[in-house]
Amino acid sequence: MKKRIVCLTLALMMTAGQVATVSASREEELREEQAWTSQQLDATYSQIDQFYAAKQQLEAEISNLDANLVNVMVSIQTLEGDISNKEADIQQTQSDLTKAQKAKDKQYKAMKQRIQYLYEKGGSEAWFQMMVSADNLSDLLTKAEYTQKMYDYDRQSLETYANTIKQVTQLGEQYQSEKAELEGMKQEYETESVNLQTAIDEKKATSADYDNEIAYAQEMANEYAALIQEQQAEIEQLEAERIAAEEEARRQAEAEAAAAAAAAEEEAAQEEEDQQEDQTVYDKDGNEVDPDDAAENGDPIYDEDGNEVDPSEVSSNDSESDSSSDDVERDEHGNVIDSDNTVDPDDVDTSSSSSGSSSGSGSAIADYATQFVGNPYVWGGTSLTNGADCSGFTQSVYAQFGYSLPRTSYEQQNWGTEVSYADAQPGDLICYGGHVAIYMGNGRIVHASNSQDGIKISNDATYRTILSVRRPS
Repeated sequence: MKKRIVCLTLALMMTAGQVATVSASREEELREEQAWTSQQLDATYSQIDQFYAAKQQLEAEISNLDANLVNVMVSIQTLEGDISNKEADIQQTQSDLTKAQKAKDKQYKAMKQRIQYLYEKGGSEAWFQMMVSADNLSDLLTKAEYTQKMYDYDRQSLETYANTIKQVTQLGEQYQSEKAELEGMKQEYETESVNLQTAIDEKKATSADYDNEIAYAQEMANEYAALIQEQQAEIEQLEAERIAAEEEARRQAEAEAAAAAAAAEEEAAQEEEDQQEDQTVYDKDGNEVDPDDAAENGDPIYDEDGNEVDPSEVSSNDSESDSSSDDVERDEHGNVIDSDNTVDPDDVDTSSSSSGSSSGSGSAIADYATQFVGNPYVWGGTSLTNGADCSGFTQSVYAQFGYSLPRTSYEQQNWGTEVSYADAQPGDLICYGGHVAIYMGNGRIVHASNSQDGIKISNDATYRTILSVRRPS
């Protein structure tokens, strides 16, 4: 009978497991998709950072080119001023040259006229007439000296004007050469300015391309972020639906198992009652004895045919009465369970439990939780004896102390009052990503770890990244 009940319970649990498995499979797919989306989002943000860095470098280069272009334009303006001044100098030399040439020509013309006059007057006869016409020697010498000075003056003037023309011509040539040099420098600067402007335009175009790339990448990042939110919402919905389905299946399985167990107990009790009705047992001397007394004393007992029987298989009427009057609920194995099928009173230290429930101290919670070390891990379970997952374990433990925890590990991360791990005390709730545990102090935790280890004590609370520490409030 018990075997049949166990099989029925397993079948019900398997059905619930199948429902949960389908939901969990979709959850796992979504979590994998979300992880991939998160990777794409991180990669996109990294690409945006690279674009921004490249754009900043371009802007720095453009700023340097702009500064160089300003310097070149200033140099061009300076050269234009120098060229303008040089052109003025050239114009002045041209004017000076023209004036010197006119003075030379005038002097030459005057001298030519005087020579021509003397020649027309007879050349040497003119000198003779001048000597004859002289009043005295002194007058003659004076006239001769005057004539010589006039010749010397003409010669010196012509030489002076010739030198002036030569100097002015050389200066004009120098100015032309300097102007040509200045114009060459100006041409070089103008070429450089064109090259600088071309480089600036190219870099500004590249910077605009980076702006477009950044805008597109930001748009993709926004889409990835929105997709992550949608995936998270669907995950939470599926998780809630799965937990609800598991809870309903569990309750149904427990209800049917309890009904089957009650029927089995009733059937077994009836069978035992039928078997033991009017059954009389005897000691080795043939005296009628109470089977319960014999079992307590360890004495052998015999049926009416002299066959030895097991005292545990024989119950007195008082025993049956006591059993029937035991006002507790039992599972299919006959173990006492509480109303929620979460705690086996036989496995509970009554003094510790009572003290913990009344005081609600963190140490009492931790001590109470350690009593269930070694019991199995059951995904979706909340039974401290028959099996619980991490959040079901913490929920059932805290319930014994009057605390109502949410069902899932994600919801329990927001329960109670948050404290730092450095300030963690026994009885605090340690929250990880998708996992919860009860803190025992000295870096130790008790938790429903996994299907292999079951409910266990771990010596390192930081074996996984701690997301939050919650204190009952």
